[in-house]
Amino acid sequence: MSPHPRQPVYAPNGAVATSQPLAAAAGLAVLRRGGSAVDAALATAITLTVVQPGSNDIGGDLFAIVWDGHRLHGLNGSGRSPAGLTREVVLAATGGRGAEPTAAHGGAQAVGPAMPARGWLPVTVPGAPAGWRDLHERFGRLPFADLFADGVGYAEHGFPVSLRVAASWDRSVQVHAELVGEEYAEWGRVFTVDGGRAPRAGERWRNPDAAATLRRIAATGAVDFYTGQLAGTLAEHAARTGGVLGGDDLAAHRSTWVDPVRAGYRGHEVWELPPNGQGVAALLALNILDGVELAALDPAERLHWQIEAVKLGFADAHAYVADPDRVAVPTTELLTPEYAAVRRARVTDTAGTPAPGDPARGGTVYLCAADADGMMVSLIQSNYLGFGSYVVPPGLGFGLQNRGAGFSLDPAHPNVVAPGKRPFHTIIPGFLTRGGEPVGPFGVMGGHMQPQGHVQVVSATVDDALDPQAALDRPRWYWHAGRAVLVEPGLVAGGDGIERLRARGHEITVEADPSAFGYGQAIWRLPGGGYVAGSEPRADGCAVGH
Repeated sequence: MSPHPRQPVYAPNGAVATSQPLAAAAGLAVLRRGGSAVDAALATAITLTVVQPGSNDIGGDLFAIVWDGHRLHGLNGSGRSPAGLTREVVLAATGGRGAEPTAAHGGAQAVGPAMPARGWLPVTVPGAPAGWRDLHERFGRLPFADLFADGVGYAEHGFPVSLRVAASWDRSVQVHAELVGEEYAEWGRVFTVDGGRAPRAGERWRNPDAAATLRRIAATGAVDFYTGQLAGTLAEHAARTGGVLGGDDLAAHRSTWVDPVRAGYRGHEVWELPPNGQGVAALLALNILDGVELAALDPAERLHWQIEAVKLGFADAHAYVADPDRVAVPTTELLTPEYAAVRRARVTDTAGTPAPGDPARGGTVYLCAADADGMMVSLIQSNYLGFGSYVVPPGLGFGLQNRGAGFSLDPAHPNVVAPGKRPFHTIIPGFLTRGGEPVGPFGVMGGHMQPQGHVQVVSATVDDALDPQAALDRPRWYWHAGRAVLVEPGLVAGGDGIERLRARGHEITVEADPSAFGYGQAIWRLPGGGYVAGSEPRADGCAVGH
């Protein structure tokens, strides 16, 4: 981390924060033209598919929380698996073994064979284009096509690739080099320079095919993507190269408007979207921590409680989160104070490896935007793993997500792969209120890191009264499995804090690479009007305002 942290951005009328400066500028331009916060968020999101393609793309999914000035609305823009995708199909295609479970699967399966991470098998229907349209239809102010101007312009005429994007792109080229099959060929044509390397930082990169695709989505309100020429090209490519995604799967796609769910935390309310996303993991952890006086604890003990609460939240999320249209997910029961007390009692003085409880049953980009009328948006979209499936339909200029890698192959698990089903999803937008009044949108992208990042940003904000930039600047910790915890340098400054955590059984590794700790953004409403915004110091982006 830099010894000179960023300063928060104060703005009287509106703000945008995201992980790539050109995309933030696109959103700000829309605000200045009189667009709503949703218009600004969509212009930012659309531009991000071009300027940060490894982390999100036209072929990905989208989730959003919108404060309309009076109440919260949630949009689940995740796609479903193809009608032809069954557990038997996956096992037959992988020799009956599935794939080896790795950290890339985000912790959704604890043991046993996993869904493949690349190729056609993990491809689910992309929900982002429909999500853009549906958000605009309800909350947009400017014409839908106007929101595509910067994204189309950068795709057609090019832009200099930013530093962090170039670094992750280079890693993705190395992954692609190991993939064999016709379905991967177009990726190399579209996303490499001279067929063999990633664009370097500062090098101009163009994607004219993506420009044409975005124009068709803009002109048809995304209809062409699901039932028109774009859908036909996508389905034909699947049929020719071994995919099971078909035209009927695309035509059947619908976004879902949902009510956000919440946890109380020291006089505040933290809001997430309900399953099939993992937001309940953050809420479970915060419910546990709400009964602990963290301010009275020394730094090492405070971190111990946060890590153990997150472990308990993940144990339950991985056990119960699935598509609520297909199975009964006990979301309400998981979030009761009584259940939080039961789980809190499981925390001891030493690091644990908790099992799920038994409630009574009855590569990603994040952005946020706010406008002068008080509308605020928390939006996240993703391919899932870097460049998703690496499947690119010919001539369309975008890659398809690999969200199906989040399914389980355990036939007894509620998240088992099945036709027409939404998988366990890692991407989660967050929103903070106090006494029902909005504080603002926030989020931290990064797979398994996301709920942990939400807990850490909320704690820094509520427990320590930090502004959004200072909360994002603070060194982070990351837990994935077992007792292993990565920490950034300076997390427990001075003294013997890390050794005290190790004495409790935590296997601590100090990690200087910031990519493990997620990229976040936040915008808080100021009591006297206007906003204060922060942007992730570990990424290329920025917060901007007017």
